[in-house]
Amino acid sequence: MEDVVPFPTIALDRVRELGLDLDGILARAGISVVALPRMTVTTAQFFAFWEELERLAPPDVGLALGAGGIPRGYDLAGLVALHSPTYADALAKYAKYKRLVCPEAVTAERKGKEARIRFDWVLATGQPPRLIVDGTFAALLSLLREGTGKPLVPLRIELARRKGDVRLLREHFGCELVFDAPTDVLVLPVSTLDEPFVPRPAELHALLLPGLDADLARDAGPSLAVTARLALLRRMCGERPSVEKIAADLHLSPRTLQRKLGETGTTYQRLLDDVRAQAARRLLARTDLDPSEVAFVLGFEEANSFTRAFHQWEGTTPLRYRASATL
Repeated sequence: MEDVVPFPTIALDRVRELGLDLDGILARAGISVVALPRMTVTTAQFFAFWEELERLAPPDVGLALGAGGIPRGYDLAGLVALHSPTYADALAKYAKYKRLVCPEAVTAERKGKEARIRFDWVLATGQPPRLIVDGTFAALLSLLREGTGKPLVPLRIELARRKGDVRLLREHFGCELVFDAPTDVLVLPVSTLDEPFVPRPAELHALLLPGLDADLARDAGPSLAVTARLALLRRMCGERPSVEKIAADLHLSPRTLQRKLGETGTTYQRLLDDVRAQAARRLLARTDLDPSEVAFVLGFEEANSFTRAFHQWEGTTPLRYRASATL
């Protein structure tokens, strides 16, 4: 497993807003300052950054960054996961994002009346810094509240650290706190996993892929192909849209959809590949998303699968395509 952690520099803007010496923090963490919209670091560098920040920043900075990720638009995993039917589905997307882009594993275990959510940095040599733990749990709670539209609270937070910041944590999470725990766990009522998310329009694609819906409609040909392509685009938020879901969106049976597409000279798989290819080209040319993040948005299970598919579409790799598109 490659030890690469994406670090969007837009998330560092908040640190600058605090009036802290960001360049100094980065330097002491062993991170070269880059004038790019995003950069990558190792797990050790990532941990060192948050440890340095913890020495200088207010104690609530981890909570603020985690809770503000979706509203501020830099939590791609959260933005995509919002387009899910339930919190369990959203967590599955969130976990897939982490698996694709960095050495972090997110798991949700149903245990009796509890759902125990934890994260593990698989290449770490020590415990994650306090600010990472606070920020991650704040982000997962923010995802739950944003998705359901309800002010839901955990049963408790279990923390593998000494007692501290009790009032701050209790005010943010609104639940029982357990310190000196074996590991860090966010504990929710098990029923929370099945909480339905508020249906959302294609907000993500309006943000990442402005104008693609118009391009798809213009290039699609027969009207069924137009509506199928647009349905695919709306559904393509961290998952591979199944023919069953697209058929349901179009009020058709899967067999009828396949037959009607055949009558127009195309297939479901061909439409899916075409929509994915157009979205991939636009994301690579117009955003700074890493190819693994593009793979996640388009619903690929592995980054290598996306790279192979893109090579079939364009005859080159995603990174080479990006380099040529931005010349």
